[in-house]
Amino acid sequence: MQTSLTILGTGNALATKCYNTCFALKGKNGYFLTDAGGGNGILSQLEKAAIAIPQVRWLFVTHGHTDHILGVIWVIRLAASLSLKGKHPGLTIFCHNECEEKLRTFCRMTLTQKLLNTLDHTIRFVCVQDGQSFTAGDFDCTAFDIHSTKMKQFGYRAQLPENKTLVCLGDEPFNPLCRPFAQQADWLLSEAFCLDSEKDLFNPYEKHHSTAKDAAKTAAGLQAKNLILYHTQDNNLPQRKALYTQEAQQEFTGPVYVPDDLETLLL
Repeated sequence: MQTSLTILGTGNALATKCYNTCFALKGKNGYFLTDAGGGNGILSQLEKAAIAIPQVRWLFVTHGHTDHILGVIWVIRLAASLSLKGKHPGLTIFCHNECEEKLRTFCRMTLTQKLLNTLDHTIRFVCVQDGQSFTAGDFDCTAFDIHSTKMKQFGYRAQLPENKTLVCLGDEPFNPLCRPFAQQADWLLSEAFCLDSEKDLFNPYEKHHSTAKDAAKTAAGLQAKNLILYHTQDNNLPQRKALYTQEAQQEFTGPVYVPDDLETLLL
């Protein structure tokens, strides 16, 4: 079975016309979800993608911003409820220590005691550190600190069963300190907060984000084979794919993908 990547959301924090950026890798034994957006819209996105919650077995949380972590609470809530009925085989959540602390606090504040009792049993946290390896189903991964300027954030490099690599860079500009983890990826996932031609309108650098052109320069410098752009504005969704692709291709000669919400790519 060829690994597939379903992009559940492609928008940045304040996007309203598409869901916040998160995605799922499909393996033989279930799905490996990365982030979950900003609310219970993740349940709708999973349903639309025909991904049942019991199929979501592993989850990586990059950082604690609202548009990445709050949807995780809803995934935990539903997975915990189903596990109590014997309908979920268990969920493992990989994240750094600050995210784990936030998630446990959110759970204590919002979930019933019955659901809380599943934590550290059917719902399990694995706290990862910079450079630490972990396995999420069919995917052997290495977590790395992206050296965020705003909030502690991790990305990861995943070895796919097809002997290809996928790298999630997080949602900030690439830091050269991460090069050992990110170089020569078969698939590079990068934020592109806006078009370079719109940077005076959206001020990406003030928010510590990249333009599509910046992301493409990074991909070229890392010698990536394929570039996936997301975490974008939603002001031009009908033209977004063409506009972002055209701008990225000025700097990167490999294939560029600018997916819509719920689009699936074969890796």
